Amino acid sequence: MGGDAWRHTGPYQSDLEAAFRQAQEEEVVKDNHGFEGRSVEELWRNPTWHEYIFTGGTGTMLDFPLMIEATDTDSGPFMRPLTDREVRAWAPNCRPTYEERDDALDSYHLAFPGRAQGNCTVLYRDGRPAQIGYWGVTAD
Repeated sequence: MGGDAWRHTGPYQSDLEAAFRQAQEEEVVKDNHGFEGRSVEELWRNPTWHEYIFTGGTGTMLDFPLMIEATDTDSGPFMRPLTDREVRAWAPNCRPTYEERDDALDSYHLAFPGRAQGNCTVLYRDGRPAQIGYWGVTAD
């Protein structure tokens, strides 16, 4: 089996880690995957959740317990923001739109990360930060 690639967007906050946590909490409200009444932190303390994630996952930001620094090279399961240099490789103005991110992923100018890993970056609308774009690959 190989991991499944996915992409989502979440609300913008200048603090990417806070935006990530907000997106996770919103996602668990939409679909708790049978783990009723648990916060994201509680899920990641549950060995049954670990098994669920590592044998299939959710295909969302819920697949990651935390966000690491953009320059961190640790493998997953982590969400990692792109560096400015990585963004400029596919969005030269360093203010990518939702469409530019999707076009870059679809054309392979922007790679999906390895299994059990995710990436994110700020997405812009009319030159202003509007959303956080998330994409990743499940662990299975």
